[in-house]
Amino acid sequence: MSSSDPVTRTVTEPPKTGFRAALERLPAAQKTAKGAPAYSRFVNRRAGGYLAAAAYQLGMTPNQITGISALFTFAGIATIALAEPSVPIGIVVCLALVIGYALDAADGQLARLRGGGSTSGEWLDHIVDAAKISSLHLAVLVSGYRFFDLPRGYLLVPIAFQIVAAVMFFAMILNDQLRRVHGVKRDTSGKPSIVRSLLVVPTDYGLFCLTFLLLGFPSVFAIAYGVLFVSNLLFLVAALRKWYTDMAALDA
Repeated sequence: MSSSDPVTRTVTEPPKTGFRAALERLPAAQKTAKGAPAYSRFVNRRAGGYLAAAAYQLGMTPNQITGISALFTFAGIATIALAEPSVPIGIVVCLALVIGYALDAADGQLARLRGGGSTSGEWLDHIVDAAKISSLHLAVLVSGYRFFDLPRGYLLVPIAFQIVAAVMFFAMILNDQLRRVHGVKRDTSGKPSIVRSLLVVPTDYGLFCLTFLLLGFPSVFAIAYGVLFVSNLLFLVAALRKWYTDMAALDA
């Protein structure tokens, strides 16, 4: 090379760091949105992403986020059972459950930002979800018994809703586990349907959290709660038939 030849240097930019960089990495760390109801897909996942990016900058672990999520969620559930319904109490319960749900979305995103989750973390997340599902409708039952001026027969609704929620949660977890045993992955191909996300929104836990804004109006809350129960029951009946067909296909 002569002294007149230009010298070419390759400049390597340092990797981006900070909150904004963590947000930019989140799309690659997301689970599929296929089949997710509208609130969970468009609102809760995004809120969880911001919380995950902030937690990543603070050096927090997914299990810590799961713990904080549980604190908000069970504070809201305890308030339902213990406090007399009113407009302020409804707002407090709604905020506690919504924040807990956003943090529940954040722990998985944080795990993927950090390079992957752990078996113990997945176990802890499912245990917290199981405890939440096992207690939330019971809290509504206690509140209805203590404070609602409604026919006592209405108390059968949260009991039935509790059964529907428990069966649905267990069935979804069991479906995933049996597919893993058979080495079958969920079909995540194709663009997630917005129409389907809107159609299944009555089953959305996020919508259920927002319903507690009506807690200060017991009769209105009772109607909304009953509509959600019927919607979830119909969805479960249809889903169980499909899921059984899917499991029968694994047998084949």
